[in-house]
Amino acid sequence: MTPPSSSVAPSSVAVAIFAHQEERRIGACLASLPLDRPDTIFHVLVNGTTDATVARARAAAGGRANVIVHDIQAGGKSRTWNHMVHDLLTGSEDAVVFLDGDAQIVAGSIDALAADLAAHPRANAASGMPMNGRMAATYRGTLHSEGGLFGDLYALSGNFVRAIRARGLRLPDDLIGDDGLVASWAHTGLQKDIAWDLAGIVPCDDAGFLCEQVSLARPPTWRMHYKRLVNYSVRFYQNRIVSDIMTREGPVGLPARLASLYSEWLPRFRPRPGLTAWFDRKALKRMRDAV
Repeated sequence: MTPPSSSVAPSSVAVAIFAHQEERRIGACLASLPLDRPDTIFHVLVNGTTDATVARARAAAGGRANVIVHDIQAGGKSRTWNHMVHDLLTGSEDAVVFLDGDAQIVAGSIDALAADLAAHPRANAASGMPMNGRMAATYRGTLHSEGGLFGDLYALSGNFVRAIRARGLRLPDDLIGDDGLVASWAHTGLQKDIAWDLAGIVPCDDAGFLCEQVSLARPPTWRMHYKRLVNYSVRFYQNRIVSDIMTREGPVGLPARLASLYSEWLPRFRPRPGLTAWFDRKALKRMRDAV
């Protein structure tokens, strides 16, 4: 059972670990984190899961009072993000770290993210760096030049989280990927996109994450990658809707569910050319079915 936020002692840092069907990876993820820190509350947000993620997370927690495993019946990362920010935090945190339960976190990352936020008062967020994969160096360069966040690892300042809570802002529950919209909020200070400020996100070179790579020797990674590519296509079309709202209205214009706007937008969408078209067609069918 998820305890109410009032039962959690105030801490300087809270960590949100999102886990959906992560029985294979959640143990390694938690083993990479400094779970014995007394000033940090770790929330393992197991959502919409039917496998052994909850049991394995509780085993890895080892009875630590500051590691809370939440068994959340409804799935969806953005919905779970809203629950974390609005229902589980105390509102007194100096920083909140968000990470995925299939990633392993480089030692010292939590301290580095919190320190960079403290050292850059204009920053609302700090981005962790991808440390493996053939495109890792390119992605790190983009984080430095253009800003942005990877959902695998990032942090928000306590003041920014308090502003989100005070205004009652929530991600659309069916949004694919929290990181893009949260990055937009951080760059604009919760305003329209015209207020974009690159200083809203600080890239943190001393914080990093390692992701499981697709391998011909591990069939589960094939399925994972296929589902990911379809999700990327859904995200591509959702981002067009979100960008329009953020340009015209800002965060206050976001609906509770993006599917409520699909009937207006789907007639404008077409699959992109090339290999992406296969995944785009799958994505558009999913979106039509959600109307």
